[in-house]
Amino acid sequence: MCQVHASLATGPRQNDGTFYEIRTYDVKPSKMKEFVELVNKHIHLRAAHSEMVGFWTVEFGGMNKAIHIWKFDNFAHRAEVRKAVANDKEWQGKFLSPVLPFLNKQHNEIVYLVPWCEIEKPSKEGGVYEMVTFQMKPGGPALWGQPFRAAINAHLNTGYTKLIGVFHTEYGLLNRVHVLWWNENPDSRAAGRHYAHEDARVVAAVRESVRFLESQQNMLLIPMPFSPLK
Repeated sequence: MCQVHASLATGPRQNDGTFYEIRTYDVKPSKMKEFVELVNKHIHLRAAHSEMVGFWTVEFGGMNKAIHIWKFDNFAHRAEVRKAVANDKEWQGKFLSPVLPFLNKQHNEIVYLVPWCEIEKPSKEGGVYEMVTFQMKPGGPALWGQPFRAAINAHLNTGYTKLIGVFHTEYGLLNRVHVLWWNENPDSRAAGRHYAHEDARVVAAVRESVRFLESQQNMLLIPMPFSPLK
């Protein structure tokens, strides 16, 4: 479980080269069904080259989107993987070439897990994921790290949701933090949020952390059948 410990840092775990790439695909509305079918059929070809953490479609907070997360040992490892993928004729022919006409745009970010958190898995399969993205004020974790952690743990300690991981950007829009949660279903999430917002500890922690917040958004994610996180 992710909890606050002695470390005051919320920034990248610099003593470990491991990082994650979050990729977002905006799919043409008329091609979403074909996109999902193609991914289901051929994503194993890509997963043979490096570790997939999860693959989701967006239900709320965005339409016709897919989000997937990949793990890399370091930047040299990613370069090796990208070269291997580029030279994988089966992947290129069966997936990449056919899928490109389905996409409006692609976006990626390189992120680290915060030092006080490891990726967790739900206790059971099924359920839904929520990715909450916080754009914090410039200044980095030295400015907002401690209040941010306190707000996360205040929600976590209510027990209504499970924390999967907390990611801090290294490449992309800086001072951005992605928090990935798991809930049994959208209704249990809604009930839990209502309960949390009446908890004095949550209210106090959020009031402190929002002083450093510029914007916030969330998305409800549905895991694909092959996703390791599901």
